[in-house]
Amino acid sequence: MSQNIELVIFDWDGTLFDSVGQIVASLQYAAQQFEQPLTDDAAKSIIGLGLPEVMQILFPQVPHLQQDILQCYADHYVANSKGDAWFSGVAALLADLKQQGLKLAVATGKSRKGLDRVLAQTDSHTLFDITRAASETKSKPDPLMLQEILTELDVAVERAIMVGDTSYDLEMAQNLNMPRIGVSYGVHSIETLQQFQPLTIAHNVQDLHRYLQSVLNIAALTES
Repeated sequence: MSQNIELVIFDWDGTLFDSVGQIVASLQYAAQQFEQPLTDDAAKSIIGLGLPEVMQILFPQVPHLQQDILQCYADHYVANSKGDAWFSGVAALLADLKQQGLKLAVATGKSRKGLDRVLAQTDSHTLFDITRAASETKSKPDPLMLQEILTELDVAVERAIMVGDTSYDLEMAQNLNMPRIGVSYGVHSIETLQQFQPLTIAHNVQDLHRYLQSVLNIAALTES
């Protein structure tokens, strides 16, 4: 890349945070309480969207129950996700990027309440220059949350990279013509991610770290 990167924007669940299994389990629990059919694949496929959109997609047949199912899901997830943590290598990755002077951001389908809880759980509030949750803007793949992050930090779109594990992350970045990286260890398949022309697809956090480092080194050489 010829432009110097100033900002790396991360999705949360399935990209930084190893929470996909618990999200699926909690969605399944909520569906069972209200006797609604739900497969694991369907539950997994919508991770990354805002929660109201998740309810509309998974339970369109019972619009009158969606809010109750959502509350049941949220209660179960909070009660059973206290052991969830970053993927191995994420702490070192973020610390390295921060040490190099990059701005860091989060763009997530979580609610603000949910994001603040896991930021506290990982003691990472101070690592990120800005975070944006779906409950305070439009859900992915609408690019509004990325536009808001860029505006707030005064960074040009070509100087930012979006990193995510779902088509929603990469489509959101593509809609804004923002460089993007897919990760294959989260929700969506390599084939699905490739449709959105990522710079690369990392197969683990260490791959992601190496690739970002290579991009930063190339950019630094271009600047010098």
